[in-house]
Amino acid sequence: MAQREQKKIAYDAIVIGVSFGGLQALLSLLPSLGADFPVPIMVVQHHAAQADDFLARHLDSLCQLQVKMAEEKEMAQAGVVYLAPANYHLLVEDNQSLSLSVDEKVNFARPAIDVLFESAADAYGARLVGVVLTGANNDGSKGLRCIKEYGGLAVVQDPQTAEAPSMPEAALAACEVDHVVPLAEIGAFLNTLLMGKIKDERRTSNIQH
Repeated sequence: MAQREQKKIAYDAIVIGVSFGGLQALLSLLPSLGADFPVPIMVVQHHAAQADDFLARHLDSLCQLQVKMAEEKEMAQAGVVYLAPANYHLLVEDNQSLSLSVDEKVNFARPAIDVLFESAADAYGARLVGVVLTGANNDGSKGLRCIKEYGGLAVVQDPQTAEAPSMPEAALAACEVDHVVPLAEIGAFLNTLLMGKIKDERRTSNIQH
């Protein structure tokens, strides 16, 4: 598919969804983001209801950015990675504050990726980047389609580099994705996109699907 040059878009936030294989995916992606990364990042990682904050503490020790568990009503700040706590949906409110919910599971999961993606799309509109990583179900595909409908940017891990390809494959089937990127290159891609070093040229991948 031919490359299509876009007007430069300034993005205000990134949302990331990941499931099976998520630890290694996040360890590959997040430590490569620069200390001056200019937007907040919200992450839903599927995990057990009784999980503690080990993932946040471990990633925080390895990343240039602060990584923490999201808290009710805190404002999303640039340069901070917010992880959804175990057994809570993570949402973004209209004023771009974060909220936590114990509403019913979505796609058999709480937190659910679709819940975060859909609420963030409503809050940020076209100024949102959605990223779907490895996973063994289809959570995130509906939410990524919603991000696209609001004019945001859709990025999917190349399924060939995913420990569990089902989730990125479902996202590719759900909407016209802008970029399909190997896991090892996603961090650098987000750095250059958000730091203004590359044009927003959508659909640069030659992945066939």
